[in-house]
Amino acid sequence: MAEHPISNTFIATFYKNLFLNNRFFYAFFVIIVLFVLSYMFPSLLVVCKLLVFIFSIVVVLDVLILFGAKKGLEGERILPEKFSNGDANQVALNIKNKYSLKIYCTIEDELPSQFQQRDFNLRIQIDPNQEERITYFVTPKERGEYWFGKLHVFAANKIGFVTRRFSFESSQMVKTYPSFLQLKKYDFISLNQSNMQFGIKKIRRIGHSFEFEQIKEYVQGDNIRDINWKATAKRNQLMVNQFQDEKSQQIYSIIDKGRVMKMPFEGLSLLDYAINAALVISSVVVRKHDKAGLFSFSKKADNFIVAERRNSQMNLIQESLYNVNTDYSESDFGNLYGLIKRKITTRSLLLLYTNFASLDAVHRQMGYLRAINKSHLLVVIFFENTELEKLKRQKANTVQEIFDKTIAEKFSFDKKLIAAELNKYGIQTILTAPNNLTIDTINKYLEIKAKGLL
Repeated sequence: MAEHPISNTFIATFYKNLFLNNRFFYAFFVIIVLFVLSYMFPSLLVVCKLLVFIFSIVVVLDVLILFGAKKGLEGERILPEKFSNGDANQVALNIKNKYSLKIYCTIEDELPSQFQQRDFNLRIQIDPNQEERITYFVTPKERGEYWFGKLHVFAANKIGFVTRRFSFESSQMVKTYPSFLQLKKYDFISLNQSNMQFGIKKIRRIGHSFEFEQIKEYVQGDNIRDINWKATAKRNQLMVNQFQDEKSQQIYSIIDKGRVMKMPFEGLSLLDYAINAALVISSVVVRKHDKAGLFSFSKKADNFIVAERRNSQMNLIQESLYNVNTDYSESDFGNLYGLIKRKITTRSLLLLYTNFASLDAVHRQMGYLRAINKSHLLVVIFFENTELEKLKRQKANTVQEIFDKTIAEKFSFDKKLIAAELNKYGIQTILTAPNNLTIDTINKYLEIKAKGLL
């Protein structure tokens, strides 16, 4: 007679989700030891048989309690709509206890392969018929799709001999975008330049446009050439004319996606740091009523977005930055110059994110950079090697350490020579550590706007 398929399924599921705890094996080991001792002390044999009987009853009771309820636990993983690259993103877990007794849970979440974490677990206790919400944070280091696997909850009661496994959420996917969480962090910049938080510099305005805004009281740092003497005589205190910044200027973020930008720093590549900074500066530009645009290049240019100030501009920029990936090739600055010549006809501020390893590398591209700077205001943004900077500060005790420190100092000095060489030809530069890139770029933009260089 054939076995019932439902019965087979139940048995297979039962064995698949039944796990024996350490407490079970400890108790079983004690019973074995007592049986061994009973050969020397026959009076222990009766006690051993009684313990085996009690142990069996307790184990069966433990199993019945956990497997008696069809849905003892309910679990749900709540993911954000998208992850922010390089930032801590919150993941929430809702676990509901439908048993009539307290349950001790070990939660194992199958994280995406990009995190390379196979030992992730959380431990909680849930009272009868109660629901618990647990949160944890994950920090993605690259853009793309992140697939979560099953959410496993291992439930045990106070007896603790066996555990029942519950599995939820077969698979869920979240896309990781450039660091949009930084946008909120730097939103205040577009509203108030006088803030000094996060390293934002207060910049004294040297020039201004001719668009008059209002007359206000003089404060220290105002340009004395803007004093309104008629208003001063009427109010009997110094009054100055305030002018608006020139608006609707074009600001382009240009991202080098060649092999030099694949260098890693604290898990993120230089390319991802540039992408995150480009997203933030674009948001600041739009909020300052300028036009933000961007494109990337290596052998050829991609992801070109014309500088605009429309409402949908930030969404376009974010989607475009999501698709920027390195092709490991040598970047063609001649092609870059040709593209700028054809497509950017109005004088614009060009923020070029790249990296130069040596002075020779700059000399090879200097002709193109100077040609671009003739028609536009070019800012070349490149990176310090932070590992070499750390090596420079270490004390050298051996010949090898002295040699390493000397090489590190040479490479560090070469970076400063690169900046000096670019400045010699009137090209603005930012030499920064990757983790300071965003704030240094914002400072340079505000400085250029304050000085009226564009």
